[in-house]
Amino acid sequence: MLRNLFRKKPLPLNGIPVVRRLKSYSAQSGYVYQYFYEGQRPFESGAEYVFSVSADRKNWHSTNVRVDTAALRAWEESHTRELSSAEQYAVVKMALFQAFDERPAPAQMKEDVLIRQADVEAISEALGL
Repeated sequence: MLRNLFRKKPLPLNGIPVVRRLKSYSAQSGYVYQYFYEGQRPFESGAEYVFSVSADRKNWHSTNVRVDTAALRAWEESHTRELSSAEQYAVVKMALFQAFDERPAPAQMKEDVLIRQADVEAISEALGL
């Protein structure tokens, strides 16, 4: 009980869509996920993108995709340009899809998805950035 009193509350979300759009993704794991983009907020060393996710349309939970600023800056330095906000979101969304594909059960989607420097490089290459 006391632990909850001293726990930091998460920062409010930015970039909240005016209209939430339900999207679906058929994962290689065999599950069909539905998700909403909820917004983003800063965290310790980067940005956290928040999605509401369900594999059965009854049980919803948050899935946070975290990208480290250093990972983005390393990509930008090696490619001598900045990633636009739309390109950053594309990298985040592809990382979410990879998690849908690689995690064997929907319960594991409650764990944060962490994007490292190698992930930014691989995803941006796949997107042709």
